[in-house]
Amino acid sequence: MTALLDELREHWLLYAAMPLAAALIGYVTKIVAIRMMFQPLEFHGVGRLGWQGIIPRRAARMASIATETLTRELIDPQQIISRLDPVRIAEEMRQPLLDTVDDITREVASTYQPGLWESLPEAARRMLIRRVQDDAPALVEQVVGDIRRNVENVLDIKSMIVTNLVRDKELLNRIFREAGDQEFRFIARSGIVFGFLIGLVQVAAWALTHNPLVMPLFGIFTGWFTDWLALKMIFHPKHPTRYLGIIEWQGLFLKRRQEVSEKYGALIAQEILTPSNLFEALLKGPLSDRVFAMVQRHVQQIVDSQSGLARPLVVLTVGSTRYQEMKRFVATRVMAELPETMRHVEAYAEEALDIRNTLTTKMRDLEPEEFEELLRPAFRQDEWILISVGAILGGLMGELQVLLLTH
Repeated sequence: MTALLDELREHWLLYAAMPLAAALIGYVTKIVAIRMMFQPLEFHGVGRLGWQGIIPRRAARMASIATETLTRELIDPQQIISRLDPVRIAEEMRQPLLDTVDDITREVASTYQPGLWESLPEAARRMLIRRVQDDAPALVEQVVGDIRRNVENVLDIKSMIVTNLVRDKELLNRIFREAGDQEFRFIARSGIVFGFLIGLVQVAAWALTHNPLVMPLFGIFTGWFTDWLALKMIFHPKHPTRYLGIIEWQGLFLKRRQEVSEKYGALIAQEILTPSNLFEALLKGPLSDRVFAMVQRHVQQIVDSQSGLARPLVVLTVGSTRYQEMKRFVATRVMAELPETMRHVEAYAEEALDIRNTLTTKMRDLEPEEFEELLRPAFRQDEWILISVGAILGGLMGELQVLLLTH
């Protein structure tokens, strides 16, 4: 015992450095592990030897898991889209819609009846254009009404979200990083505390044995155990639990439910479920052909109604085939102009859809297991790699300690 105390006194600086080194190991391995989750966005390396951030590498799967929770528990497309008022949309689009109708009417007339159109006086042309313009708001109302009644058939919201997240890996990173901001900080800081405590045990083990294996083994254990324990403490227990009668703990992510809900809801509303993205999915997404069919049907009805009593004469003049072609042409031009025209509706749509508050409110009502799924996939995928890397780095730093102690 006296020899041990003499050893500690003689080399007190080295022994004092051991728990500090272990704390450093715990901290560094956590920082590296967190960075490996997000960076780099693309694969860096040669052949199969290299690395890509876990979340970017698993972008499709990560996005799919996040979307499943989002669409199954938080967002009902039918409920959301039904908040849009067709009359209000027509009113918001009024001026750009009138300009678009003016352009399309002139283009159609000069294409399919150039001689007649050129011979008409300007007053007559404007009267014809105004007649078509008068029917334009009704077209918008009818199409929006059809979309509201058939949301599931014309809007693949899951595909929209996954496509946007896979296309923008940095955005996918941001969702997990911002939702789990406090958790990632906790992981890094916990490495310091847990590492220091393990380092105190390491001091005793080295003083008693002076075995060169002590340092790397403790380094491996520190890197592995602190990673594993930090991940556990983020998600477990799911409900507040008291330990030893004095310490109460709840998984950090679940404890921050309200804060996470507000941050997550804002991010999704501002970056993913935006009016712009929703309109793009409707007009250019995998089900956009069904929206085109709706537009085409209503355009044909308007063209026929505008022809009125003169419809047989119009058909006779341009030919039945040409007449049908003209109606398809009008529908195609309307679809081509809609994305730009719909930009004038985005401010109203954002207010009416109220995605942010909807998400925030519903997230607070999720069961703990469902709420956990918002962040857990980021850790679950290849979690063993992160822990293993922590253990390897810990072992290398432990070996470095041996070299410093013995030289």
